[in-house]
Order: sequence, then structure tokens, then C-alpha cells
Amino acid sequence: MRAVILAGGLGTRLRPYTTVLPKPLVPVGERPILEHILRRLHGCGVRRVDLCVGHLGDLIQAYFSQATALPDDLELRWHWEQEPLGTAGALRLVPDLSGTFVAMNGDILTTLDYRELVAFHEQSGAALTVATHAKRVDIDLGVIETDGERIVGYQEKPRLDYEVSMGIYAYDERALAQLPEDGPCQFPELVQRLLGAGEGVAAFRSEAEWFDIGTFAEHQRAVEALEREPDLFAS
Repeated sequence: MRAVILAGGLGTRLRPYTTVLPKPLVPVGERPILEHILRRLHGCGVRRVDLCVGHLGDLIQAYFSQATALPDDLELRWHWEQEPLGTAGALRLVPDLSGTFVAMNGDILTTLDYRELVAFHEQSGAALTVATHAKRVDIDLGVIETDGERIVGYQEKPRLDYEVSMGIYAYDERALAQLPEDGPCQFPELVQRLLGAGEGVAAFRSEAEWFDIGTFAEHQRAVEALEREPDLFAS
């Protein structure tokens, strides 16, 4: 099994830390985020990982060229974004993607079993499968429904339930045909392109632990979870 990690973002929501440290190297416990990701991928059968890097990517490469904690049979290949290509466009940097592969953002910590995701994807026949997670949003205000100037409904502090992307995907190579030939392409745009072309896009619903380390609050939540269960992200 093969994986692509998208690690070229600026990490603006974690500034000022990410002005000098790329987000994939931000530590959670004793290891950086990306090391946790790589170790879990390997535990699920991944033996080659392509890393698309940009902002401070030389620091990421330098760290992992010296890392001794990674398995010997895990191969890392590096691909450089000279300009931001987006969460789907960066896949064009990887020259020989074929068959089924996993792609994911480089700031995701999860207990998801990637083998189950790939098996579901292959059984679905979809061009693309999105790992999804239930997310509840609390609205701390009264929400008013109107028809013109008339109030027709009122909900006090409702709780809204959504199904959200985990930032983890299983691709069939035919999905890549819907990428634009050049320039940036964000993942939502690729999904719309696939739907417009009549390709199947599937949802793999997961109840796994999931942390999208894009904010200080989410980073702290992951740190606390790891303190409670040191082997949380082990395969």
C-alpha cells in the first residue's frame, strides 16, 4: 500500500510557531505530528510514502533524513511545490501514481485503520473515497427562521450535526484525470469535477479518534489524549 502526504501548507493558524517550524514538525508528545502519521501508516501496511512539501520543507526533509525511529523498510520520496498547488493539485507532483493509494493532509492524527479505508474504497468502485467523521456544532445563540420580515421559527441554542471530511482520502488513479493541467486545485474543487464527470465519490464513515491539528485548541486536545493513552496512535 502506498500513501501521499500533503505537507506544503503554511500553517497560518498555528503562528507564530509555524513561522520557524513547519506544522508537520510541531510536536505532540515526544514526536512531531508527521512522525506519528508515518509510523501509523507503516503499521497499516504502507511501505512507500510520497511527501509533497513547500513551506520550510527543507527542515522536514532534514529531520527525517536523521530520524532513527522510523522503520527501515519505509521508503520516503520528496516532491517540492515551487508555488502552492492546493490539497489536490499537489498530487500532480508525484510522477507515477497508479492503482489505489491513500492521500492525506500532513497535520492529521487519527486511529483510523487505513487498511479498512482502502478495502471499502476498492469494494465501492468509486474514483475517490473520503474518510468522514461526525461533528457536532453548538450554536450559543437563538437562531431565527424568517420569511421576509416575518419570523416563522425560533430555535434556542441549537446543536447541529454534520458529516465532515477527515482530510484523509482513498484515490483510484482515474480520479487524477479530473485535475486541471496546471495551477492550484483544492480538494473540494476536485470533488465537484468528479461529480460533474459522473464519477463516483464515496464516504467512509469512521468513529476513530481524530485530531486536525490546525489550531492551538486542537493541538492541546491531541496532547492531552496522548498523555492519557501514550500508545494511542500506535498501529
